Amino acid sequence: MQYRVTWGAQPFYTSTIFVMISVLQNVWRNSMNKSLAQYLTNTDIINWQHPSIIALSKTLAKNAVDKTEIAKRCFEYVRDNIRHTYDYKVDKITLIASDVLAETTGYCFAKSHLLAALLRANDIPAGFCYQRLSLNDDGEPYTLHGFNAIYLEDFGWYRVDPRGNKPGVNAQFSPPEEYLAFTINFEEECTFPEIWPEPIAPVVEALTRHKNSGYDDVWCDLPDIQWKSTLG
Repeated sequence: MQYRVTWGAQPFYTSTIFVMISVLQNVWRNSMNKSLAQYLTNTDIINWQHPSIIALSKTLAKNAVDKTEIAKRCFEYVRDNIRHTYDYKVDKITLIASDVLAETTGYCFAKSHLLAALLRANDIPAGFCYQRLSLNDDGEPYTLHGFNAIYLEDFGWYRVDPRGNKPGVNAQFSPPEEYLAFTINFEEECTFPEIWPEPIAPVVEALTRHKNSGYDDVWCDLPDIQWKSTLG
């Protein structure tokens, strides 16, 4: 049975409306899938197809009930098992995801690269987020801080920070609530709202420039972007 519905001067029927809704839903799904695809790519830096990353991603996913549990395991692995380069005073600067895993160390940016690779290896979209923070929590100088956003089917985009916990830092995975490592305390600080599919250029350039440097050299030359600027 069809029910006549008036739309302007033209008669429509409910069956026609249902078809139109279905078409629009399919268009939205295809657009979403295309948009999320860029957060699953394998690149020179997020090289999730590297054998070591594939092997670990499978181990972390074993017997998980769903992708949210897999995402939590990946997050906690990077947070707890990969040493933050400055916290542990490691003179090894990493950038590429597989190198972060091999060396078990990285600055916040590099740790986010490994987490994204492990997630993408498990077919979970992952991107990159940034904050501008006071380096010493007392005003200037300021620096970028990197972390991740994960697309979870039950929650949408969810931000996590795998930089590693310590006194005063307690980042957790508990969607939909976010528990990031740092809060905004100064006018010059900010959390950028964008979710980038790839690490931004200033971060890549800084870690590349210091690939043979010590941890303290990087600490004194961390990338910074004015919060009103457009990141690229």
